Amino acid sequence: MITTITIMTRKKRVPSSPRKRGPSPCDPKGLDSRFRGNEREERSSAALYRLMAWLSPAYPVGAFSYSSGIEWAVESGDIKDTETLRRWLAVVMAEGGAFCDAVFFVHAHRAVEAGDDKALHDVAELAAAFAPSKERHLETTAQGRAFIEATRAAWPCAALDRLAAAWDGAVAYPVAVAVTAAGHGIAAAPALNAFLHAVAANLISAGVRLIPLGQTDGQRLLAALEPRVAATAARALGTRLDDVGGAAFRADIASMRHETQYTRLFRS
Repeated sequence: MITTITIMTRKKRVPSSPRKRGPSPCDPKGLDSRFRGNEREERSSAALYRLMAWLSPAYPVGAFSYSSGIEWAVESGDIKDTETLRRWLAVVMAEGGAFCDAVFFVHAHRAVEAGDDKALHDVAELAAAFAPSKERHLETTAQGRAFIEATRAAWPCAALDRLAAAWDGAVAYPVAVAVTAAGHGIAAAPALNAFLHAVAANLISAGVRLIPLGQTDGQRLLAALEPRVAATAARALGTRLDDVGGAAFRADIASMRHETQYTRLFRS
């Protein structure tokens, strides 16, 4: 008689490779990571919301009533269609008042972040004195004053009190916006890009009404200026305050000639 013996062998367990998993719901480090991510997202959302509010055409600074000399340029024939307006604005953004305002914006923001009241005073003083004509001075200081008044009522921050303590003169518009952005913890680069977008959009709006142009042409023009706005912001972020300056002479002359223009719709 033949007996069959079955021998059972135990398989050796091979450890599986660790699976990539996210943090355990009960892991304190994982919870901290998620909370920090949520906080960053909330801060980013708040920053975007506030920038959109402050730089919206609906914010009560009266931006719609200023053309920065474009009204005279249309009257004189310098600007007559989409292409001539594009070339005019490209120079203003890269070499004119918009670039200078961008530099003032950057240095006002940095002064608030550094807690340097002397630097804040210096940039506020220079920005107010830098306007090349009476109407451009009115344009930047009237909007600066209106921006501060509206922001104190709706979005108050200690940085605006510091600005008032450091500088008791007229406040230029870019300084007012930069101080507010810094006071609310919004980084300089996105705030500056939003500011320059608003400047470009407002000047295009003036051109649309004056030439006149269609609304779609205005949006095409705003899209075409996007690289120039980005380049201006990047350049301003690396420019020393002592090196600020412009070379858009025709635009400066236009703002001066507008003061005595016979028929006017705009304040500048």
